[in-house]
Amino acid sequence: MRRGLNVLWAMALLCGGVHAAEWQRGIEHQRIADLGDGTYLNPVLAGDHPDPSVLKDGEDYYLTLSSFDAYPGLPLWHSRDLVNWQPLGHAITTNVGAIWAPDLVKFKGRYYIYFPARRGEAGTRSNFVVWADDIRGPWSEPVDLGLAKYIDPGHAVGEDGKRYLFLSGGDYVQLSDDGLKVVGTPRHVYDGWKYPESWDVEAYAQEGPKITRHGDWFYMTTAVGGTAGPPTGHMVITARSRSIHGPWQNAPNNPITRTQSASEPWWSRGHATLVEGTDGRWWMIYHGYENGFWTLGRQALLEPIEWTPEGWFVAKGGDLGQPLRKPSGQALAHGMPLSDRFDGKQLGPQWAFYDPAPDEYRRLAFGAQGLTVSGKGQTPRDSSPLTAIATDPAYEFQVRMRIAPGAVGGALLFYSDRLYAGVGSNGKDFILHRYGEERPKQLVPGPGGELWIRVRNDRHIVTIHTSRDGQAWTKYPVQMEVSGYHHNVAGKFLALKPALYAAGQGQVTFLDFRYQALD
Repeated sequence: MRRGLNVLWAMALLCGGVHAAEWQRGIEHQRIADLGDGTYLNPVLAGDHPDPSVLKDGEDYYLTLSSFDAYPGLPLWHSRDLVNWQPLGHAITTNVGAIWAPDLVKFKGRYYIYFPARRGEAGTRSNFVVWADDIRGPWSEPVDLGLAKYIDPGHAVGEDGKRYLFLSGGDYVQLSDDGLKVVGTPRHVYDGWKYPESWDVEAYAQEGPKITRHGDWFYMTTAVGGTAGPPTGHMVITARSRSIHGPWQNAPNNPITRTQSASEPWWSRGHATLVEGTDGRWWMIYHGYENGFWTLGRQALLEPIEWTPEGWFVAKGGDLGQPLRKPSGQALAHGMPLSDRFDGKQLGPQWAFYDPAPDEYRRLAFGAQGLTVSGKGQTPRDSSPLTAIATDPAYEFQVRMRIAPGAVGGALLFYSDRLYAGVGSNGKDFILHRYGEERPKQLVPGPGGELWIRVRNDRHIVTIHTSRDGQAWTKYPVQMEVSGYHHNVAGKFLALKPALYAAGQGQVTFLDFRYQALD
């Protein structure tokens, strides 16, 4: 069952990610939650980090999350205080489709990630598992569990010692002892909790079940109300049972957490995992949209909870707009650089291909003089751009590129193959990308040349500058407003990301990428 990874992918993941100097250069650009005075301010992982699943493993915490169409997928993070997080790598490189809400667990010394994936807008859907004996890998190839009707599997071990997967809609199914097969057929066990009809939500959408054993009870914490839609839609609810098989009793204080007004700093808060701190305090990690910035995607939020004498838990973080007392534990260096000199021997951990082919990594060549990317397709939509997660409401990035004859290179804000904005060039002429469309429709092969592109996204207002020498800059004559480049407009639950692309018949060499947060 061990994985047979493409050797080039494996080298990129196992060689680490980033030089120490590059780490130091990039770290100041991260939005850091730890305020340095014993408090923290959300988000704990800024930018697009949706559906976080966290595992407590001794004094260590590990986290993974939805990666959707980005590969390598299932990014792994490590923390010792739930606030400061470091990247460990990724658990999957084989493209099985858009990866949704995973569950990271440890059982009898082995790590497992259960996750759903779907190919295409109306394509096939299934649930998978990958496993590893070391959290840093190597991870197995994905094992198809089936269960095409369901999303968001949550692993549990019952009072009988058997393993189970809880699924969307209140169903569950037994797993084999090795956790790699389904035993029997799913059964319905939980009808959820119904919110008042007067509330503005997207849809009922009972999903994301996470099972926690606390005392003599099993707690099933789920999300209802829809992930996007109105800011007041998403929420956290819980129910408990003495047995993994039910019956499940809803908490009297449901919903545990919910955005009640669009004036709050965080919208659509939900999809929680419960975790115990090293000092015995308890927490929820879940996601939410920053007020006014659906474009940044769903960001990871940390909220304290307290257990009541009756055995329920209550949220204690309010609307998360103020600093909160930190969990105890060792504070590791936080985040990873977004800037990249492209002078290493592997792709940095900040980069991921959008919807890559199995051999996508073969397009890349590494050298001291930059990252060379062979052209693919004709436009961003069919070129599998390299993307990075923006962490700030206002930022700019610039990149230097050498465009070979016949190729087109460009810099973008990329949401999906349907929606993106930016500029490309064949070395002589420019092509404008706006609304996921091109003007002109396509560039003819050009002579190539050296080009710098700078893209500034200042709270949805996008300006672009270009330069032939990195010194004298020319403002591109078209500016854009991109506040609508998000899920509520284009679907797919993604985020607007800085991106680089190489199209056409030649190659593009990227020599320097610099990301800078703006005030």
